[in-house]
Amino acid sequence: MDQENTPIIIGCDHAAYGLKDRVKAHLEEKGIPVEDKGTFGPASVNYVDYGAMVAKAVARGTDKRGILLCGTGIGMSMTANRFTGVRAALCNDLFSAIMAKKHNNANILVMGGRVIGDVLAIGIVDAWLETEFEGGRHQERIHTMDQFGSKG
Repeated sequence: MDQENTPIIIGCDHAAYGLKDRVKAHLEEKGIPVEDKGTFGPASVNYVDYGAMVAKAVARGTDKRGILLCGTGIGMSMTANRFTGVRAALCNDLFSAIMAKKHNNANILVMGGRVIGDVLAIGIVDAWLETEFEGGRHQERIHTMDQFGSKG
């Protein structure tokens, strides 16, 4: 299982900072170190800046996995997936979180703070963390996706 103590880098915009704090507390309760990139309050911010901070760290390998949150999750997932090597999955239900890891080895989980509630968000995080990547034909598909990044 993926419940090792590998740190998770987390970021959000103003629409999801409350949910980010709840997810962060949950991760810390599980003994998972969290690097919080903000934002830290309700003042309007540009979600792209926070999405890029997290995605760059995952793309460089500085952090192996991350969590991003914004109002819908759409903007953060679009931002994060601009970075080569990032496989950000917008998951607002348990099945998507499981399949994102099982078949796509998603290294960034994205959720919409205005779409889901706290209890569901925690369940999604746990499902994503507890699911193992199957590899095999799925690894071949990820390799094919990675080739697009080098071809533009």
